[in-house]
Parts: sequence; C-alpha cells; structure tokens
Amino acid sequence: MDKPGFPSFPPDFVWGVSTASYQIEGAVKEGGRGPSSWDAFVAEPGRIANGDTGEVACDHYHRYPEDIGLMKELGVDAYRFSFSWSRIQPDGSGAVNADGLAFYDRLVDGLLDAGITPSPTLFHWDTPLELEQAGGWLNRDTARRFADYAEIVGGHFADRIPRWITINEPVVLTMLGYGAGIHAPGLSLGFDALPAAHHLLLGHGLGVQALRAVGASTIGIANNHAATWPASEHEEDLQAASLYDNIANWIFADPILTGSYPEELAPFLPPVPDSDLAIISTPIDWYGINSYNPALVGAPTAGEAALVDGHELDASLPFSLREIEGYPRTDFDWPVVPEALTELLVGFKERYGEKLPPIYITENGAAINVGPDADGRVRDQRRIDYTDSHLHALKAAMDAGVDVRGYFHWSLLDNFEWAAGYSQRFGLVHIDYATAKRTPKDSYFWYQELIKANKGPLQQ
Repeated sequence: MDKPGFPSFPPDFVWGVSTASYQIEGAVKEGGRGPSSWDAFVAEPGRIANGDTGEVACDHYHRYPEDIGLMKELGVDAYRFSFSWSRIQPDGSGAVNADGLAFYDRLVDGLLDAGITPSPTLFHWDTPLELEQAGGWLNRDTARRFADYAEIVGGHFADRIPRWITINEPVVLTMLGYGAGIHAPGLSLGFDALPAAHHLLLGHGLGVQALRAVGASTIGIANNHAATWPASEHEEDLQAASLYDNIANWIFADPILTGSYPEELAPFLPPVPDSDLAIISTPIDWYGINSYNPALVGAPTAGEAALVDGHELDASLPFSLREIEGYPRTDFDWPVVPEALTELLVGFKERYGEKLPPIYITENGAAINVGPDADGRVRDQRRIDYTDSHLHALKAAMDAGVDVRGYFHWSLLDNFEWAAGYSQRFGLVHIDYATAKRTPKDSYFWYQELIKANKGPLQQ
C-alpha cells in the first residue's frame, strides 16, 4: 500500500538526480580542458536563445562540494553526472589531461564520502572539437576513439564507481544535432544523419567491451524514449507514426537488445556488417530510459514544418509532429501525460520479453520557470505535481511486471538547457546565474520527503 501522500517503492529502489558536464560545469578553459562541439556551436550567432553559452553555467567545477552537500541533504542514493571527454582527453584522442582526471577524482571521492553512489555517463553530447571537425559521429573512427576514452576512464575509476552509462540519448544527437541542425554540430542532413546513429551505437558496444576489459561492471546506456501515438486511425497517419516510432525509439533499442535493426528502416540505413551488430548487442547489465512526454505523429502537413522546442523541422520529412491537446503543459510547452510513461514501459516489456534487462529511469522531469518569491522561497508546485504523477505511473508499470530498479530526476540544478540556453529551469535547486547562488525549491524538499518515506528502516 502506498504511504500517505507518496507512491511506495521497494526499500532497495535507487533514488537519484542527474546532470551533464556542459550544462553545469562551466570552467570551459580551465584545468587543461579542450574545446568541444558545443563550445563551437554556442559561438555561432543565433544558435542559442539569448546568445547563452555554457562558459560559466552553474560553476559546478568550482562549487561541486556545495552541490554534493545539497545531494547529501536531499538523501539521494546516487548521482548521475557526465564526464567531459575534452576535459579528460582534450583532443579526443592521445594524451590524457591529468588535471581533468583530478577534478573527477575530487568529485567521485566527495560523493563516496557523502554516501552517494557515483553513476557517471561517459558521453553526453559534448564531442571533443578536433573529433567533430574530422566528421564527428558521421565518422566511424569516432566510435573507436570513444572506446579508447572509455578504457582510460574505466581503468582510472573502476575501483570506485559501481554503475556506468556509456552514452546519453544518441537519438537526440542524431536527430537534432546531425539531422535537424538544432543542436551541435548544427548539421541539417535529414535521413543522411542515420550513419551517426549507427556509429553512436557502435561506440556504445565498444565502450561496454572496453569498460569490462578494465574491470568496470554494472554497465548500461541512457536512451531517450517516448510513447508514439498516431494522429488518427487513417492509414497515412498510422504509417507515419510507425516510421517515426522506429526512428525515434526502436533503431536505438533493437540493436542493443536484439542484435538487429527494425526491418522497416532497411531502406534508410547503409549496409551494416553483422560484426557491428554483434558489438552493439554486447550484453549490458541494465537499460536506462529517459522519458518526458509522448509524441503525436501524423502524415506530413502540406507546407507546414513540425516544431521541436520552438525550432522548425524539415517540412519534407515523411511525418509531422502534432500538438497533444487536452493536457497540462510545462513551461517548455511539453504536454504532461504521465500515463504515457506506463504505456512506454509496459510496451518495452511486451516487445523484448526476457531480452530486456532491469530498467532504470535515468531522466524524467519538467521545466517550471519560477524563481524565489519575496520570502526567498521557490514555490514550484507544478514540478511536484509532474514528478508525483510520473512516479505513480512508474509504479503502475512496476505493478504490471516491469522490472524498474531506480529513478533519477532531471535535474539536480537549473542549468544550460542546450538550444534554449538558460530560459528553461528543470532543477530541484534554483540557480541565480548572476551569482551562482543555490536555493532549494519546494520540489527539493518534497523529493527529500518522498525518499525518506520510501527508505526501509535499515537505510534511514
């Protein structure tokens, strides 16, 4: 039975928060860090809302002890952060930057001292610029360079880090970075971006193998997934939704979990060696799902381009994204549809059966753009409502037999939200970007009480 006011989860369920290096660290020219694809992208006029950059961000590079203290007080079991590849390997290959490793030594050791399990992501979109200029993830060699990097980081930290994530959301980097030009590196290749998807998946598989070779264990990936709804039962809408579902979801899950790509995508993919699929499907210990809202998809609308976070997609695409009406919306204009999370997770169980390893929700959250009031309090009740409803939806999926082991809220801190700059606030902790002052929001204290209510007596 649920405890009063909160959904009830098993005592060993993992509660966490998530961030990413470029979004919070700042210090882009300190400690020997090399430039990344995002450093170059934000410097291009018109790319980012308000001309924002991650140059300072949340200044986590200098303020990480304070952020560890906030997480300890929050009561989380685990912290999902990402290593900056270019902070560790400034050119994306070759020499290792000792100062970069030392920063993450301090962070990891501080987390362990606070009783928080480090759960890092090796790559969260910030490709070292030298690699990007050589073709980035369109270049097969980048997958090999990623494996070398995984070996370096895994070998250095395997004795202290018990849970690993290879790559974050290859679908977003492929579709928005190489396909639509909304994210770095800013290319608009449409379906010609799909080689990047394959090379990201290949990098994942090689990364899993490299991590295991140096003694790292408990390895997964953080894939973005959303339930796909057809705009109608008309055949053209069903076909468009099916194509989108394959491109947005199954092209990134099927190869990992089944060793093959969806048959429907064969016309769009270059020839793929069986040996690549064997690498991509190297067994993982768990599967991470980032999910925020469903997608409503129909046939193309004549002369009208679909919008993603305020950016137009290519109007010639064989599908269009429609607005989901009748639901509350976040301040990023995303619909709040918690039951879609249940649908997605149950659908994963039905699709993959025994091939599906345990799941962690590696991101879920909402942009609610309120700041401190006259009393200094951040009253973000809508974020609480969003999280509460999605946790109930998650519990419903678990009750239906889906094996979910943990939940990481996005995000610990308000941060640089990619193309939206600092205009969207996902954090449990408010950041004053002028001073970097941290202010825990009402949602922070709600999440704190939720975690307390769900801890077994031996864990409190």
